[in-house]
Formats: sequence, structure tokens, C-alpha cells
Amino acid sequence: MGQSLLDALNVRVVGSGERTLVFAHGFGTDQSAWQRILPSFLPYYRVVLFDLVCAGSVNPEYFDFLRYTTLDSYVDDLLHILDALGVERCSYVGHSVSAMIGILAAIRRPELFTKLILIGASPRFLNDGDYHGGFELGEVERVFSAMEANYEAWVSGYAPLAVGADVPAAVREFSRTLFNMRPDISLFVSRTVFNSDLRGVLGLVKVPCCIIQTARDVSVPASVAVYLKTHLGGRNTVEMLPTEGHLPHLSVPPMLASVIRRHLPR
Repeated sequence: MGQSLLDALNVRVVGSGERTLVFAHGFGTDQSAWQRILPSFLPYYRVVLFDLVCAGSVNPEYFDFLRYTTLDSYVDDLLHILDALGVERCSYVGHSVSAMIGILAAIRRPELFTKLILIGASPRFLNDGDYHGGFELGEVERVFSAMEANYEAWVSGYAPLAVGADVPAAVREFSRTLFNMRPDISLFVSRTVFNSDLRGVLGLVKVPCCIIQTARDVSVPASVAVYLKTHLGGRNTVEMLPTEGHLPHLSVPPMLASVIRRHLPR
């Protein structure tokens, strides 16, 4: 990248606390997705925010289709940001794909992380034998075809399903950030995410994890949260939110903020 990675990925550090808390957004959003829960943390933490390179808020020229073929390059970006900011220890909140990026980062650099809070996380979205990831291969291929054929129509149909709960403002916000993504980048990242399988490395994670899952999520079955709790290698807890949808930070921010606060190290 021509300019520094911190500038390219819109890295911001806000808040007045001494302990560092990192928020990492998921597919289809950007760091603005956290704006409704941020006020709960700013008085107590030094909060690090950034955009994934695939986000619509990032110059698409920075997205390298040869580099970002696996989640490992996203892990490289995260660790570069933390090192550049001089972060030695932090708690990490990751949504969806960023939950898995956090898991990989904690395997590579366990000393950096005191706690992982994983929202809507899945180590594999495809069903495989006794493992229920939520999707058959044919279903996923139909999603890719719909994205390729008419991205605008796909967003209009997918956003309400993903939000789940009857919160029109959240649907509008998620639609906005999905539309901001360049369609070819959105499709490429979707393929990367759906082709990922991190089940084999979960046991290497020794950092304590809190897995936050909604009662009904079109993207991640509730059974996946139990799978993560069982297979992650550290001390893990599961919090089931009594709501629907894959984006509780948009649909039920007070509820989510309360759960996150309760599970952060004191």
C-alpha cells in the first residue's frame, strides 16, 4: 500500500481508559457498526477501531485479490495495527469473520490477548458430516450466483434476513455498508469466508473466550456456539442473546453492550 496501513484502514484510537479494547467488524459492515455500543466503553478503555481492507469505507485499490485469498492476510493486518500502536495486551471483540481473524491472531500471538469476545462466530459455514454449519454447498453457490447476477437485488433481500429482528434502522444501516462494498470484492470475500475451515486449529486457542450468539441467526446455527465452546482450547463461556439476527450490535446494542461489559476482564 502506498500509504501506511493505519491510514488505509482508517484506524482510530478513542476513549480515556488505560486498558486497550479492540473492536473488529464483520463482513458487509465497517467500524461504524460499533457506534451504538461505543459510549458504554469509552470512559473505561482505550478503544481501537479499524476497517477491514474489504470494507466499502476503504479505497478498493488497496484490496489485493492475490493477497487476501485466506484469512491469514487479515490477521497480518490486525497484528500490524496492534504493533504499530504499541499495544502489548488487549481484549478483542470480533464479529463474524473478525471473530475468526481474532482466533487466528490469538494462536499466533497469544501474549497479546487477555480475552476474545466472539460474536456470531463460525469456524465453518458448510455442513460436513455430523457438523452442522448451516449451509449446503449448493445453497452457497446459489448465493454467489445471486450476488454476481444482481448485487443490488441480493443486498435488498439479504440485509433484512441477516438483521433478523424487526429493526428497520438496522436493516437500512447494514444495507448502506453492503452497498458501499464493490460487488466483485464482496463476492470474493464471501467465497473466502465460506471456503474457510478453522475447526482443526480451535484447540490451539488458549486465550479465554466468550462466545455470543443470538437465539436465531440465519448465518450461524446456535449449535455452532456450543461447538466452539467445546473445541476452543481455553476457558470458554457461551452467552445466548434472546433475540434474532446476525448483527446484534445494530439490532439490540444495549443488550449486547451489557453482555460484553460483563465478560471483559476487570
